Amino acid sequence: MLELHEICRGFSGKQVLHDVSLTAARGQLTGFVGGNGAGKTTTMRIILGVLAADSGTMKLDGAQLGATARSRFGYMPSERGLYPKMKIAEQITYLARLHGFSKSEATARAEDLLGQLGLGERLKDPLEALSLGNQQRVQIAASLVHDPDVLILDEPFSGLDPFAVDLVLRVLVERAQAGAVVLFSSHQLDVVERLCDDLVIIGEGRILAAGEREHLRRRHGTLRYELASETDLGWAATQPGILVDSQEENRILFQAESEVAQQLLSQAVQRGQVTKFGPVLPTLSEIFREFTTDSTDPAAENAQEAAR
Repeated sequence: MLELHEICRGFSGKQVLHDVSLTAARGQLTGFVGGNGAGKTTTMRIILGVLAADSGTMKLDGAQLGATARSRFGYMPSERGLYPKMKIAEQITYLARLHGFSKSEATARAEDLLGQLGLGERLKDPLEALSLGNQQRVQIAASLVHDPDVLILDEPFSGLDPFAVDLVLRVLVERAQAGAVVLFSSHQLDVVERLCDDLVIIGEGRILAAGEREHLRRRHGTLRYELASETDLGWAATQPGILVDSQEENRILFQAESEVAQQLLSQAVQRGQVTKFGPVLPTLSEIFREFTTDSTDPAAENAQEAAR
């Protein structure tokens, strides 16, 4: 397990991270989401050792996180950093060689991984000849080729079509099932909701919510109810204590206290056959909107750029 405890960081007198604490377990996909400038990338760079924290501690499997453990990390930055004119198989092989694999092992690993990511027929193509989505797949291969123990991915699904998302997801799930820590950030909340096991929400440098995805859906956000009947439900919207989100002739989605919702159900049963009633859990997007605002701070971002 990767653990961060009360990590703080500032740039040019501006506090960017405030006592950030989070965990990412082995065998799971942990989503890390927040608005622009919320602190996601800064946190990831501190985990990787690219930036130093002003205070706080980091541990991997209970031991202090240091250079030896980080040598087994894989990282995919949001900015592409590969060689545009180099053949993709050659540069993934080269990166594997840098991690100590023999030439034959590195070549086999590179070709196998690129094949898993749907690029088996493009091995001899230079990176610049690929679409932006395919370049993103190569960037992911670069972070995976040395079989990392911890995988940190910054916006790995950016620019990928649904088919490519499924390919990448399959590879990441396999890595997690093999026991790796997988932590990724993404603005694509529908993708995060579909695939992550745990979720961490950050805003303005503070952790706003964290935990298992379904637990967060039950715990946070406004609880709504859905009521459907074989009879007209137009009367339901006029009942006290009911806030209607949407309504059709035979269906209503509404917010209300539990007792009020039960009273509405009783009235509906007296009027006709009820075909559906129950709570509707909020989506990840709804929870995210409830917790966050766009926290972009140009001054802080400029200071961070200068500190790199």
